[in-house]
Amino acid sequence: MGDATKRLLQRLIRRTRIQMLKTTLEKWDRLTLAQRQSMVFIQSKSAITEKLLSICEVLMLLVLLWFHCLLDVMDNPNQGMWYAFRLMDPEDDAHSVELMQFKEQFKSLLHELVRHVSVKIKKHADEAIWIRIAWGDGFSQPNHLKPTYVVHYLQTPFVFVTSITSKQKPLLSQALTVSTRHQDLKNANLSGRKLTAIRDLLMQQYPQVFPTNFPGHTAENNQMESNPRRVKEQAGLEADRLRMAHKAFGDGMLPELESAVYELETKFNGHANGTMTDREQPFRCVVKFTSTNLLESLRQCASSGIVSTVTPLFSSIPRSGKNYFVITNKSHGSSSKTSNITEPQILDSKD
Repeated sequence: MGDATKRLLQRLIRRTRIQMLKTTLEKWDRLTLAQRQSMVFIQSKSAITEKLLSICEVLMLLVLLWFHCLLDVMDNPNQGMWYAFRLMDPEDDAHSVELMQFKEQFKSLLHELVRHVSVKIKKHADEAIWIRIAWGDGFSQPNHLKPTYVVHYLQTPFVFVTSITSKQKPLLSQALTVSTRHQDLKNANLSGRKLTAIRDLLMQQYPQVFPTNFPGHTAENNQMESNPRRVKEQAGLEADRLRMAHKAFGDGMLPELESAVYELETKFNGHANGTMTDREQPFRCVVKFTSTNLLESLRQCASSGIVSTVTPLFSSIPRSGKNYFVITNKSHGSSSKTSNITEPQILDSKD
């Protein structure tokens, strides 16, 4: 057993929660009952490592820990930054790709593209295919401490990726497109720390209820009842606000999206700053909205009257399934330019 392999094992165990390690060992069928009972998990992790090494081969333990890492992320997916992608231009047999066929071809392609790479694939209960990739290169072994995780739903165009570099992305794209029978992999311009939120938004897996009837004013303040005209006016305003909010965001539970980013490339309009107005180059800046549940916050702002209208800037999020937009100026003949939401173009810094 090489010292480098042993150090890798020690580092993996140090990064593993004790309870998760204990649960994984209990599910693993390589240890006898007596061996499992001999483990004392209140000891230090270095002592636990030495005990495991005394009863198991190191390669067996590494396989166990790699598999454990995949299970841990599957059980706790809302960590790290996830990016959504969409497979484009399916071939005629794309709908018939099966799991075993996908696994064999995906692994084979990656091993052809990268000399040293480790790939683990497991199917989740919700039919998602989870992939753990530890990348190496022609000179270094796979780095199991910084793996890439990929989630794909077979026979759909949806792919979700976390912890990937710009150098690794073309390799992953080639392996995915070939093994799923597609021609290209495009950025879906949707990202977030909650995988479930961006998945539900992109795949439209949340209840999209758009009611046609809205409740009137409840007249909580009894003093208003003495003025029927005012009650009627307030009831109409409240109904309008609710109609506007629910038309934009629906009436059901919304995905817990945490942010939306708008990149502005527009002409500066305003008489107060002549220097900016006279510039030929567009005004560039980035505006980011954040919240623990951004879509619900926007709906509450509209229904409570905090904002007077729901602009396309916000209603475009659930409608398009994206949270990154580029706003530019669009000319209409000889008329003045007006702001227009265009197809997002993700900056290199977001890769």
